[in-house]
Parts: sequence; C-alpha cells; structure tokens
Amino acid sequence: MSENASAPGALALVEALVNTLDLESGSDALDTAEGRALFGIEAAGERELADAKELRESLRAVCLAHAGHPPHRAVPPLGRLLARAPLLVTVDERDGSARLAAVDEGPLLSRVAAAVAEALTAGTWLRLKACELPECHWAYYDRSPAGRRRWCSMSVCGARVKMRRYRAK
Repeated sequence: MSENASAPGALALVEALVNTLDLESGSDALDTAEGRALFGIEAAGERELADAKELRESLRAVCLAHAGHPPHRAVPPLGRLLARAPLLVTVDERDGSARLAAVDEGPLLSRVAAAVAEALTAGTWLRLKACELPECHWAYYDRSPAGRRRWCSMSVCGARVKMRRYRAK
C-alpha cells in the first residue's frame, strides 16, 4: 500500500518480509510457494515457515515501535531472534570499506540480521515504520523530512483515519 519507493539497500528485504501478510485481507504470501521463493525458503518445512512468520511479526513490532505504537500482539523480542544469526566484519580489498555480513547467507534470519546491521550503520533503521492503522500495520520507509509519517499511504490509511475522526466529531 505504500506510496513511496521501497526502503533503501538491504532494508528493502525487511520491509518486503513484513509486508508478506496483509492484515486487512488475511492473505499471507508466505503461505504460497511463490511467496516463500522470494525469501529463499521455498523448500521450507513447517518449523522453518513458522520461524519466518515469527521473525516477520517481531520485525513488525519493531516497525510499530519506530512509529511510536505498541505491538499488535505478543511476539518474541527481535534481539533474541537476531542473536541466533552471527555476523562478521568483512573488509573490501579494493577500497578498505567494512561492513557487517551474515556468516551464512542462506537462512532468512541471517540475511535479515545483516540487513538490520547495514541499516543501523547507515542510520536508516529507525525510518522503517509500520502504519498506525490497526487493520493495516503495513511496513513503509519514512522519507518525510521530519521523520514523523504515520501511515503507509496518506490517500488510503491516512484518509480513513482522518475521516473516522471527522465523523466522530
């Protein structure tokens, strides 16, 4: 539902993962083979799929926190999940730049941990937020100058909230 381009860099992976579940319709892209393939979990067993969904909801809770909202349900703390994905420092031989990278690039958890590390060092992590509207909670990257955007789409979710407030008066 986002009006803007996806999040920058590897943070786009996190945004895309959070947005695999459409809370309004209940459709879950991770329940389809095509959706799982996008995240490299096409041969996922039940446990791996459950872990991916748990990771998604923990990421959503953090995105909600970035926007100043409480989580929509109880989830494991993201830090506890990411602690299971070790990272290492890699240094580019050509220019000497360094970055944190996943030890194992295969598992989704490792790729998400590396994406979070990249976003932290780039200063973009706190700009990944979730829509304030309870039936939406879609992840979006806040590109507003002040960093205070509240909805994934002003023309859809923002309009719904404003119309509800107007009618309540």
